[in-house]
Amino acid sequence: MKEKKIVSIEDRIPKLKEARKKKANRRLILYLSFFFILILLILYLQSSLSNVHNITVNGNEHVNDQDVIQMSGVSSKDNFWKVNGGEVASKIEQHEEIKSVQVDKQLPASITFEIEEYDRVGYVQNDGSYYPILSTGDPLSSLELKSPAGDAPLLIGWDKPSYLEEMTQELQQLPQSVTQLISEIHWTPTDKNPYKVHLYMNDGYEVEGSIRSFSDKMKSYPSIVSQLDSSKKGIIHIDVGAYFEEYSSDEEEEGEKDDEKVG
Repeated sequence: MKEKKIVSIEDRIPKLKEARKKKANRRLILYLSFFFILILLILYLQSSLSNVHNITVNGNEHVNDQDVIQMSGVSSKDNFWKVNGGEVASKIEQHEEIKSVQVDKQLPASITFEIEEYDRVGYVQNDGSYYPILSTGDPLSSLELKSPAGDAPLLIGWDKPSYLEEMTQELQQLPQSVTQLISEIHWTPTDKNPYKVHLYMNDGYEVEGSIRSFSDKMKSYPSIVSQLDSSKKGIIHIDVGAYFEEYSSDEEEEGEKDDEKVG
């Protein structure tokens, strides 16, 4: 039977002291590291290093980048960590052309504004100037243009807001590919039909229809045109059914017109 080795208390004390010293040193290093990190963090937050370094604006088509940044109130003098995305978005959304804003903060110090604008569905003319009509139905009276931008049709004769609002709602439901074919939309009400409209198309045709069935009927416009002889121009009626009325020739000044049924 082996004898157990007996270690005297005198031999163990130095080892215990050394272990305690190492443990105390590790604890001191941990505290000092935490202290220095805290100091560096405070210095960082108090210095320009924590300020906003880069501001990007995405998704805007009509509203200028600088206008968005100016409305946000954010600049390179602002502390990145103190920028409140919700408050900034609310400021930018006060612009009448901006529908919504998403504020994204990216480390180390960049901010991006993702903009969603209201669509421009048309332009109205007033005293020689042109004003965009937003998808809300409201004219953008603060923006005076010398000529329409060409991204939406010109609306002429719309002197009653209620009819204009209905028309803008119909235009919103049209595919962009069809909207871009429209040059002008005239409101031409009659006693029997106060919703009557007359369109001039970019491809040379004219269209007569009604506000209340406008979007549904106009979606078929490309199909209707594809069935017509491209050498003949005239008026496409889409109010009741759909038929083509060719322009009178010089020899037919008495008003005889050739009507061609469109399927």
